[in-house]
Amino acid sequence: MVVDLPSDARPRRILLAGASGMIGTPLRSSLVEAGHIVHTLVRRTPQGPSEHQWNPDAGTIDSGIIDHIDVVINLSGASIGKIPWTKRHKNLIMSSRVNATRTLASAITQAENTPSLLIQGSAVGFYGDRGNEELTEFSPRGSGFLADVVEAWEGEAQVASSKKTRVCIARTGLVVGRGGALAPLALQTRLGVGGKIGPGTQWWPWISLHDEVRALGYLVTHDTDQTIFNLVGPTPATATDLTKELARVLRRPHLLGLPTFAVKALMGEAGEELLLSSQRVINQRLDIIGFRFDDVTIADAIARMLGRR
Repeated sequence: MVVDLPSDARPRRILLAGASGMIGTPLRSSLVEAGHIVHTLVRRTPQGPSEHQWNPDAGTIDSGIIDHIDVVINLSGASIGKIPWTKRHKNLIMSSRVNATRTLASAITQAENTPSLLIQGSAVGFYGDRGNEELTEFSPRGSGFLADVVEAWEGEAQVASSKKTRVCIARTGLVVGRGGALAPLALQTRLGVGGKIGPGTQWWPWISLHDEVRALGYLVTHDTDQTIFNLVGPTPATATDLTKELARVLRRPHLLGLPTFAVKALMGEAGEELLLSSQRVINQRLDIIGFRFDDVTIADAIARMLGRR
């Protein structure tokens, strides 16, 4: 998987936070393959010249690394997929994102040679539960815990914005790839107990892991005055579109699933926000700057996830 580079692109020196995650791991490999020089932030003792230690909870970062970087990409944050959301885990979801972003933004503002770009990972949770309303990058925030998290998260990133450093917010939807949020649904389907989740008519904004990595790489090399991008696939899909396609490709029944009362009883607030919320999110700005998806439909994304594309 190689990121899309314009013909006049030069290799960038990139600092990546969250390099060991579901998105960060393939993103790092893709950026290196495309010719960029990638450094990563780690909490443990660095094991090579491309690793640099930081402690976002303490607000510390390897002295001077920012001065030698063109682009910072921040994907750091605790998983929202750990269910149920206890009070302790909700605090961790918030603090891990705010502290990491604050540490990077502060380092950028204090650097003698500031990077030209900060790509800040974010989430479509910003929009809350909005039914059938079409949501673009211009839509206001919604309500709920995830909307609160995203607002605080993105607010910390904007501190880094200056004449020299542009901040680009990447609001990502459900990433369709091996592991991640789809793993439980895929397992449920393989076991023959897949089916409709809640009403099934709620919109689930999705993007294949393949295109998520390509889109982030595209933002690295394509200058734009736009600041917020919805990283979601071009063809909106409902929850039932996704679960039915999983069942079809895996040749399993689509009969049982989880009714709304079961989602609420078993998963509480997390189930309501992650599975029952409806968000018909559109990616206007990726289209404006010329990005084209390889996986256009949810069927394409699932086929790639299962190694059939």
